[in-house]
Amino acid sequence: MPISSVSLARLLRLGAALLVCAALAACGARVTLFSATTESEANEMLSTLLDAGIHAEKTVAKEGVSISVDGDQVARSLDILRSRGLPRERFDGMGQIFKKEGLVSSPLEERARYIYALSQELTNTLSQMDGVLAARVHVVLPERGGVGEAATPSTAAVFIKHQVGYNLDALQPQIRRLVTHAIPGLTEDRVSIVLVSAQPASASGAANPPALSSVLGFKVDSGSASSLWAVLGLLVLLVLALGGGLGYVLWRYVLQDAPQAKSGPSASGGRGT
Repeated sequence: MPISSVSLARLLRLGAALLVCAALAACGARVTLFSATTESEANEMLSTLLDAGIHAEKTVAKEGVSISVDGDQVARSLDILRSRGLPRERFDGMGQIFKKEGLVSSPLEERARYIYALSQELTNTLSQMDGVLAARVHVVLPERGGVGEAATPSTAAVFIKHQVGYNLDALQPQIRRLVTHAIPGLTEDRVSIVLVSAQPASASGAANPPALSSVLGFKVDSGSASSLWAVLGLLVLLVLALGGGLGYVLWRYVLQDAPQAKSGPSASGGRGT
């Protein structure tokens, strides 16, 4: 029974869909780690991932800059970026904190904004130091007492988490002096500083990146190269099988039935005469 052109078109579309699905399965899906970041921040994260042997890509769009990696490298990429304190925390400036949103602000709101602004500005300054992964500054300002009451002195607590190999103990006098001069009524003996050295769980993996192998011009982990070759082999076999099946359909239902269709009218005409 000859196959119709509609059925043949459906078979061809089904074969094309299977080829597309196989190609998508063979190619590792990429996952976006971060998006809408600044250009400098994206370059810093891209450089860190590439130095660790991870195939990362940067994409620039209208919404901002995004960083993407292979799906099987997401967990390791996040661990490496976290150990380097990336992406860095964004801080609000004085202009953003004291932005007027209403007609009248209460003294309590103004005081809370002022303390928060001091903390943010100091935290942002300390985060610029080499080796600092995270910084926090907690400021306590006393309320104005009544006449004749003793004023409570201001206090500040500084927390800094830094990378391994950086000695920030020698910088404690400078840090204490910086905080003291930035907060009114604060003395150096009222400033406490806590320095913590980071101990990332994946430090060994970041220091010794895995060896890379080349597969059809793409750099992949040596442990994943054999699996990728196996997937590519299965894809080739699938393409060959699909091509053979389509060729058989064309030969069986189109090419063989075409002579019969042509000889049919002539044979019936001969019998009639």
